[in-house]
Amino acid sequence: MTEFLTHDGGQLAYDVTGEGPLVVLAHGMGDGRKAYRFLIPKLVAAGYQVANLDIRGHGESSIGWDSYTRVDVAGDILALIRHLGAGPAVVVGHSFSGGAATIAAARNPQLVSAVVELGPFTRAQKFDLNGLRIARHRKGMTRLFGTVILRSVGVWKSYLDVAFPGVRQADHAAYMAALEADLRRPGRMAVVIKMGGSAPIDAGAMLPDLQVPALVVMGTLDPDWANPEAEARGIVAAMPEGLGTVTMIEGAGHYPHAQFPEKVAAAVLSFLKEQVRG
Repeated sequence: MTEFLTHDGGQLAYDVTGEGPLVVLAHGMGDGRKAYRFLIPKLVAAGYQVANLDIRGHGESSIGWDSYTRVDVAGDILALIRHLGAGPAVVVGHSFSGGAATIAAARNPQLVSAVVELGPFTRAQKFDLNGLRIARHRKGMTRLFGTVILRSVGVWKSYLDVAFPGVRQADHAAYMAALEADLRRPGRMAVVIKMGGSAPIDAGAMLPDLQVPALVVMGTLDPDWANPEAEARGIVAAMPEGLGTVTMIEGAGHYPHAQFPEKVAAAVLSFLKEQVRG
């Protein structure tokens, strides 16, 4: 059941499932909280309470916010944890929200016990001309830049085609159709463009200040980087020594939690058992 939190001049939509230690899920830009539809049952079955958030400007959350940065989304995540009164929480963030999760944890470790970053944009990106020789990366970057320049839902969908290589769940086509319909609502694609133009410098600056354990999960075929594993390890290297761990999901693109939910759940639950529950 959808619930709403009024915060910072807008409304955030979320739902809560299960009982136990709190896990907050935040999806990436141009997506919605149903992106975690396969991961949630596995977390609940393992004994966690899961709060699944539509980040600002997406899904059932409102538009019209003053800004849409990772710092803003980090504030929204922390506001939800406070509202639920069940912290400290594990924060799981995908892509854009991976950076937001990092900021939330660095700013308020009393409310965040651990961070899981899925395909995260958590540090400044360097243009790699040689990397564009790799077809999947070239296709992904061309479509991402095209989305921002043309402000096009259609180009964004073409990016998603590249971001989901190989394995797709049975409901993938239906999910993409529903997502397209959502993004064609007035003002929604404008939010994606604003987020797409927000460099992750803010998140990268906070990596050295992280005080809680972090897991970075990356697909080996993620088109957003020429070398996804190098990006994951670069994020961990910027954290204080010993805090970060990398898990690579073989054959996954930019949405490992949607393509290979069993593998991602296994990695996340193993990390939480070791780092949070002991």
